[in-house]
Amino acid sequence: MDVNSSSLSVTRREEVLPAADIHGGGAAASGPVSRPTKSPLERLFVPIDIASLVCFRVAFALLMLVDLWRYYGKIGATYIQPGFHFTYYGFDWVRPWPGDGMYVHFLVLALAAFCVMLGFCYRVAATVFFLGFCYWFLLEQARYLNHFYLIALISFVMIFVPANRAFSVDAWLRPRLRAQTVPTWALWFVRFQIAVPYVFGGIAKINGDWLQGEPMRMWLAERAGRPVFGPLFTQEWVVYCFSYGGLLFDLLIVPLLLWRRTRPFAFVAALLFNAINGWVFSIGIFPWVMAAATLMFFEPDWPRRFGKFMARVVGLKTVDRVEPRLAARPREPVSSPLRTGLSRRQRVTVGLLAAYCAFQVLFPLRHWLYPGDVAWTEEGHKFSWRMKLRDKNAKVRFLVTDPHEERTWEVDPRQYLTSWQRSEMTVRPEMILQFAHYLADDLRAQGHEDIQVRAVAGVSLNGRPAQLMIDPEADLTKQPRSIWPAPWILPMADPALAPERTL
Repeated sequence: MDVNSSSLSVTRREEVLPAADIHGGGAAASGPVSRPTKSPLERLFVPIDIASLVCFRVAFALLMLVDLWRYYGKIGATYIQPGFHFTYYGFDWVRPWPGDGMYVHFLVLALAAFCVMLGFCYRVAATVFFLGFCYWFLLEQARYLNHFYLIALISFVMIFVPANRAFSVDAWLRPRLRAQTVPTWALWFVRFQIAVPYVFGGIAKINGDWLQGEPMRMWLAERAGRPVFGPLFTQEWVVYCFSYGGLLFDLLIVPLLLWRRTRPFAFVAALLFNAINGWVFSIGIFPWVMAAATLMFFEPDWPRRFGKFMARVVGLKTVDRVEPRLAARPREPVSSPLRTGLSRRQRVTVGLLAAYCAFQVLFPLRHWLYPGDVAWTEEGHKFSWRMKLRDKNAKVRFLVTDPHEERTWEVDPRQYLTSWQRSEMTVRPEMILQFAHYLADDLRAQGHEDIQVRAVAGVSLNGRPAQLMIDPEADLTKQPRSIWPAPWILPMADPALAPERTL
């Protein structure tokens, strides 16, 4: 997908050139000649400043190093000690490395992130980080977080954007690689991936519960004991400020960042929003990743302008004295005015970009293919940017029947699962089904050849009265894991029932 910006053959707007400039000198026989105007697709390959993309490469990789350090101490408890892991559908073959392999895996991830930050063996390092992160992400469904999914997607995008053409070891070792520009599509590819969670997160918030203040009301009430601002969290106006403020922010932040006049105000709003989000909900590195990503919506040469400003602050006459290769503005490439249209390589690039963007737009909408409320059934919930939309309290009992012995008994999941695995499983039907299959396999290994497993799951959604989520008469061992609607998931008794106030 990398296209050399020097292959451009058209200009940013229609210009009138003397015929002598086109034919290589001499008198113009027929007067001035017009350059053709670029099509929208051709504009994707106009060269732009690489500076902002370089800064994002460094910031993203640095934040990944910080996050890996945070999780390094949790490797044993999360991936080595548990005897069972909730896998994603179609990825049952993904298993933790034996022995100390998981520690080695994290060290390789950290090394890859470090190489991405330095721009050393960039393509290989970015690919290794993407594959290694996806492997880690797929190991345990109970650890699913939307920001992990976003990191995996950004890592994939970074493989293809030429962010190592400047301020990198690769550019230092290979002078022919060095460039101060990248094609426009590289910048917009990253912007698109950053915009997707915001846009879909805002659309998902347009639902009855969120507009009534749930589950935000319950979450803020749980944090009412915090110093200084804690008592305010029980105020109704604060609840609605958080709910409607989050809705409007997600829907409007991308358009406001794209418009130059509102961009500075939107940037400040994004910093405040992510800072408050991180403080109130303790969501790790995610707010910092989004804050760094917001800078991608500024003009692509903003780091050079900032560098010049700082140089003036410290008393330098020019930034060139600090770092001439990075401070100098890129020169516009010289191109032939007669060559128009996309090359074959450029057409392939456009096709791949279009396919990827179409998937990112359509895949989060797949929950509309399932019956019922996705917040209840969870079918199509993951990978859809439905962030912080539901709060569930549940109790699940697993009843096992051996027809040959004609007896039924209850199995305690604590014999098999950690506390954090049980907490996630009890509210997610697909994970309950997966554990039921695992439980049946374990009992068969103990000599119970024909075993049946049923689940009695009472679930409360966003403060509603608890009701059964799974058909208690369904033998879950006979229900296959699949992407099709699950008939054993019971619908909500009254989806229009408003949540009960918890304050």
